[in-house]
Amino acid sequence: MSKYRTRRSFLTGATMAALIGSVPGAGFAEAPARSKRPVARPGSTKPPSATSLIEAAGLGGSVGFAVVDVATGSFLEGYNPTAGLPPASVAKAVTGLYGLRVLGPEYRFKTRLISAAPPVEGVIKGDLVLAGGGDPLLDTDALAQMADDLKALGVHRVEGKFRVYGGGLPYVERIDEIQPVHASYNPAVSGLNLNFNRVHFEWKRTGQDYEVTMDARSGAHRPAVRVARMGLVERRSPLYTYRNEGDHDTWTVAEPALGNGGARWLPVRHPARYAGEVFASFARSHGIILDPGAALDEAPEGHDLVTHESDMLREIVRDMMKYSTNLTAELIGMTATAKRNGLRPESLRGSAAVMTRWAQEELGLRDARFVDHSGLGDESSIEPGTLARALAEAEGEKLIAPLMKPIALRDGNGRIDRDHKVKVFAKTGTLVFVSALAGYATAPDGRRLAFAIFTANEEKRLASDRATQDSPPGAAAWNRRAKKLQQALIERWVGIYAS
Repeated sequence: MSKYRTRRSFLTGATMAALIGSVPGAGFAEAPARSKRPVARPGSTKPPSATSLIEAAGLGGSVGFAVVDVATGSFLEGYNPTAGLPPASVAKAVTGLYGLRVLGPEYRFKTRLISAAPPVEGVIKGDLVLAGGGDPLLDTDALAQMADDLKALGVHRVEGKFRVYGGGLPYVERIDEIQPVHASYNPAVSGLNLNFNRVHFEWKRTGQDYEVTMDARSGAHRPAVRVARMGLVERRSPLYTYRNEGDHDTWTVAEPALGNGGARWLPVRHPARYAGEVFASFARSHGIILDPGAALDEAPEGHDLVTHESDMLREIVRDMMKYSTNLTAELIGMTATAKRNGLRPESLRGSAAVMTRWAQEELGLRDARFVDHSGLGDESSIEPGTLARALAEAEGEKLIAPLMKPIALRDGNGRIDRDHKVKVFAKTGTLVFVSALAGYATAPDGRRLAFAIFTANEEKRLASDRATQDSPPGAAAWNRRAKKLQQALIERWVGIYAS
């Protein structure tokens, strides 16, 4: 029996009436748990029922979906549309809308070099501060350019300390406590971040030993760092261990698992210090020696020497939807909360609570609950019926719909069918034994459908060791069946509701 919330009480009001739309025979103020089965068009092959498709998928647990006609807003079909289920990364579609509406599509994040006063004859008399503005895309190349720009101003000496400030947003050691400690998709969060708060760990066998590097690589640069350190240990398991040393990360890895060589990204838990170390290395290459001081707790005041601006938010959201970067979602969400409330949020969960209220009020997601902005935490939940309705209404706004990722459908042999008659642009969501898909499907006749499909097997999820396993036994096969069900449902809807 699923433990996810399923509401069955009668509801009243315009929101639910709009959700029901033109469901045949709708006589209650609540959308039916399973809509009446549509009648096939004359001369057409009778499509499989939604129930039969769900049973054939063999997912167990909970399944909920809803589909809405974009042009009319009519609720076409649903299965457990009021079941609150974990959205996984589908939550990023809500976060994207939150950021775009509150901050604006042209918003840019800023990272600054600040001094108490302008330099005098190339000398900064006081401290130099690298101050983060929540930029999710700040990378090593950008810091190298900031060091170049500082040199171009004629700066050659800093008499005070070099400090970092990441306090514009709350510090979070990791987005979700349950994920594997070495998962790069679960890094720390702060107001100053670098390379998605990941460090590149690489190893190469040299005789009987290994050459190990930890660096902050991006497009053109690969500076070594000391804020993250790796030790090789003769053991079989666990693969990785982690210890927070206060000012740096200490990792160990099981040496027998390394083979002849390889590389992977690991999360960084001291992001502001990480960015500061990398910037100082570039400044040093220009002859500017920086004496590190304590990180600042309060926002620095003074003269902006160098400012790096991010891409426009619209493009950042587009990349987030494509690559599903969790850090990006958290930074967009918390920055939007700071703008909406007029002050820095106290915590990630507190910011997610503000977004929850916004989604309920602005999008009509009545029973939605968010514990973060990325969907990584499985305590978040959304009803598929209200999400499908919200996406249908948002389509005309042209904020999130054009930023959705194209989803490739497959032919009968499981191969990607680039000529498939149905075009789908949506956001995927995947956790262990959770799979979600929400967005838009366009039929050959141009009819647009907004939909949300959520599947979750809580029993299998609770039985898996999520703290150490990226993919527990059976999870990959379950996920493939879930994705097959998603396509089958979309094809069913287009076959029934579009000419």
